[in-house]
Amino acid sequence: MVKVFAGFDMAGFWEPSEYALKEYIGAPLTDEAVAAVERKLGYKLPTSYVEFMRFQNGGIPCRTNHRAKERTSWSHDHIAITGLYSIGGDKPCSLLGEFGSPFWTEEWGYPPIGVYFADCPSAGHDMVCLDYRACGPTGEPQVVHIDQEWDYKIVVLAASFEAFIHGLEDDGAFDEDA
Repeated sequence: MVKVFAGFDMAGFWEPSEYALKEYIGAPLTDEAVAAVERKLGYKLPTSYVEFMRFQNGGIPCRTNHRAKERTSWSHDHIAITGLYSIGGDKPCSLLGEFGSPFWTEEWGYPPIGVYFADCPSAGHDMVCLDYRACGPTGEPQVVHIDQEWDYKIVVLAASFEAFIHGLEDDGAFDEDA
């Protein structure tokens, strides 16, 4: 079996903060909790997402930018995220929480193409989603950015959740004047 995130610095990935504890970081994962969330959402979560959240269930990463091949409302070459949603429903920013995946499709009209798992600094005007359109509800979704301000424009960011995490970069990697 291939180990996901082999050699990845999990401890150095997360930004410790009281805000993250209050809004994002859920209870330690159990198989039962994962199964319950998957049933409620109607999608099998990627193994890499589940394994990543077993180290810390949600939070704010130290690196919060990801390159994009197309312009978005955020930048000409990248997007930014605020945090990664925990698997569960006990925190506002968890997959089934107050601002969880169903909230974005039901209240904000985001397309029902998968699981919204990362929010952006725009306070809801763009989101990051596990996109199951090509693979079906049990397949390996790609990661996309969806821009509510641009008529829900979808931009592919990464082929998988693991590739998305590996692609996160610091603010300093981008020239904001371009």
